[in-house]
Amino acid sequence: MKKNKHSYKKAVEYLYSLQKYGIKFGLSKTSNILKAFGNPHMGRRFIHIAGSNGKGSVASMMESVLIKAGLKVGFYSSPHLVRFTERFRINRREMSKENATEIISELQNIIDLNHPPTFFEATTAMAFIYFAREKTDIAIMEVGMGGRLDATNVIVPDVSVITNISLEHQFFLGSNLTAIAGEKAGIIKTGVDVITAAKQKKVIDVFHNICKKKKAPLWRIGKDVRYRSIGSRLNYYGFKRKIKDLELSLEGGFQSRNASLALGALEILENRGIMISLEEIREGLKDTVWPGRMHAISRDPLIILDGAHNPNAIRTLAESIEKDFNYKRLILVLGVMEDKDLGKIVKNITPRADYTIFSRPEYYRAAEPEDLMKKALGLIKKGEVIPALPEAINKAIRMADSDDLVLITGSLFTVGEALTYFDPDNYTPDGF
Repeated sequence: MKKNKHSYKKAVEYLYSLQKYGIKFGLSKTSNILKAFGNPHMGRRFIHIAGSNGKGSVASMMESVLIKAGLKVGFYSSPHLVRFTERFRINRREMSKENATEIISELQNIIDLNHPPTFFEATTAMAFIYFAREKTDIAIMEVGMGGRLDATNVIVPDVSVITNISLEHQFFLGSNLTAIAGEKAGIIKTGVDVITAAKQKKVIDVFHNICKKKKAPLWRIGKDVRYRSIGSRLNYYGFKRKIKDLELSLEGGFQSRNASLALGALEILENRGIMISLEEIREGLKDTVWPGRMHAISRDPLIILDGAHNPNAIRTLAESIEKDFNYKRLILVLGVMEDKDLGKIVKNITPRADYTIFSRPEYYRAAEPEDLMKKALGLIKKGEVIPALPEAINKAIRMADSDDLVLITGSLFTVGEALTYFDPDNYTPDGF
């Protein structure tokens, strides 16, 4: 057992060493790795999901329904919360350390260190290899960043899903919504249906023009698929299906739009031969699991964890917290990555809190809490800096009365460390 643990540790450390090559867009490295493995991604069924926010929620809802329908469902996502193997799961079971070690070892044997892949290119190749070997019926592939040159974009999926578009990763994707929309739209393939929850006219125009060139049908939430939310319940009005009183397990008013997007995509899959019953839809949405996103880890006091990590996501989170929960005081614990728009993130959440604790996870890219507090001067009611996240959480819990709400947010890295704090048995980190 010790030998296996050591082998896994060495294998994953090797993958992490590829992070020194940074972020490089392009498909050739991923394609070359996959070619060496016999192109395991070809001839298989996929759902491809891009967008600025909500990818994981939409993907997990689709995953849950498809599992209820009896399929063997792969799901590749990033980043992980506490363990590397979380990135790869089949029917909600994450990849074993033994599988990870074996595949990474095989990758090491074929990787040319004179022309190495990035960390994300290597992990994406792992996903395709793993899902092919495990013979998934369909796999959900979440885009890492952008779409057009993202390593996942070597597939031809059954349906392309684009959640929404907001300003993010502007250094890599472009300085405006039109440019970013163009990068996200890069996942659109000839003749493959596209469904999106994006709303902005300029974004829709970009999608429409690309779909027209590629003869890909374009469907929109709010136009072709409609919905009405009533609390945590949803009435869905799709292409053919009309379903009332659906129960959503994921919290937050914004999940109704995500659920409608997931259901619209599932209807498109039904046209491609994947049959799903009404009962499987109901049970799947009611049983969806997506940790760290509007995740109620405690009820007394109410403690919510959410990985919102950009200005649009954090604003949506703040609005949902105010609308969907009853509480006396909001105590906020905030930890953000330094490469994010700190000013806008702080502006969109801290004025709503009664007390803000600025902190950071133990991750090299985390912003210094003192820098966050400087951005919040004149915005916060009361607050302080507590650099160590466990100490910050401790302080928030000690402050909170039974009718208060503690919100821990700003990054998935912050949420991952918080999950380990609250539930170390189920969220045990790799430890290196």
